[in-house]
Amino acid sequence: MMTYDGFKALEITRSGSVLTVTMNHPPLNLLDEILIPDLKRFVRTVATDDGVRVVVFQSAVPDFFAAHVDVRYGSDPEGFAELSKDDAGYDGLLPLQHLVMSIRALPQVTIAKLRGFLRGGGNEFAMAADLRYAAADETWLGQIEGRLGIIPGGGGTQLLARAVGRSRALEAVLSADRYDTRTAELYGWITRAIPAADLDRIVDDLAQRIGSRLPTQIRAAKAAIDPTTGAERLYEDLRVEASALAHVYPSRADVEARLAAALADGMQTPGNESELEEFLDRH
Repeated sequence: MMTYDGFKALEITRSGSVLTVTMNHPPLNLLDEILIPDLKRFVRTVATDDGVRVVVFQSAVPDFFAAHVDVRYGSDPEGFAELSKDDAGYDGLLPLQHLVMSIRALPQVTIAKLRGFLRGGGNEFAMAADLRYAAADETWLGQIEGRLGIIPGGGGTQLLARAVGRSRALEAVLSADRYDTRTAELYGWITRAIPAADLDRIVDDLAQRIGSRLPTQIRAAKAAIDPTTGAERLYEDLRVEASALAHVYPSRADVEARLAAALADGMQTPGNESELEEFLDRH
C-alpha cells in the first residue's frame, strides 16, 4: 500500500478506498511556498495509487478552507515561477494552473469539503475538484484578484465559466465580491450547500459510496460527463488564461505599492482576511 509521509502542511488518512487530505497550514492555509509544493507532490503521488478511488480535500484551520495565493508573489514573479520547479507536463501553465490541471486529470473522484473563506487561488483549487460541498452559511467564496489589480491566474476564469456560465463568471471576476453559499449554490458554483452540522457525515457517506464503485466505472463516468471536450480543451484554455494574465502581471508599480501598504497594515492576518474585500477597498 502506498504511503503518504513527509508533508509539511497536509495530514493524510485512508479509509478503504477513500483518502482524506486535511490542509493544516495556519493561520490561513495560505497558498505559498509550503502548501503549494505539498499539494503538487500529493497529486503526483495519488495519481498512481490504484488503491484510491476518492480523494477528499478539507481544512483543519478554523474559518479558512484556503485563503488565496500569497499576495507577496505580486512583486516576486521569480519566486512565483519557482513554485513550478518540479512540474512535469502541461507546458506553458502557471504554477497554480498546473496544480488545477493535474487535479482535474486525476483518475479518482475529488471532493472539496468547504468551510470558511476561500478566495482567489483557494477558490480555484476548490473549483478543480469534481464535487464541492459547502457548510451552509459558514462558507464564503470569491475571486479577489480584481481588487488586487490582476485577473485570476490559477484557472479561475476557465473553471468558473464552465460551472456558472459566461455572465456569472464575468460578474465574479470583475466584481471581486464575496459570495455566500445560497448564491453559490444558485449559480452552480458549488455542488450543494449542506447544513454545517451535517457536512462531515454527508460528505463522508458519499465518499464511501463512490469509493465502492469500480475504478473503471469512475474513469468512464469522468470521461463521459465533461462540459467541454475534456482535459485537452481545458489545458488549451488555461494557456489562454496565462496569456491574458500577462497583461496585468507582474503588477504595475502603483499596484505593487498599494499591496505593500496593505500587507504592512495587516493583510494576510485572520482578522482582516475575514473581511478582505472591505479591507482592500480601504487601501
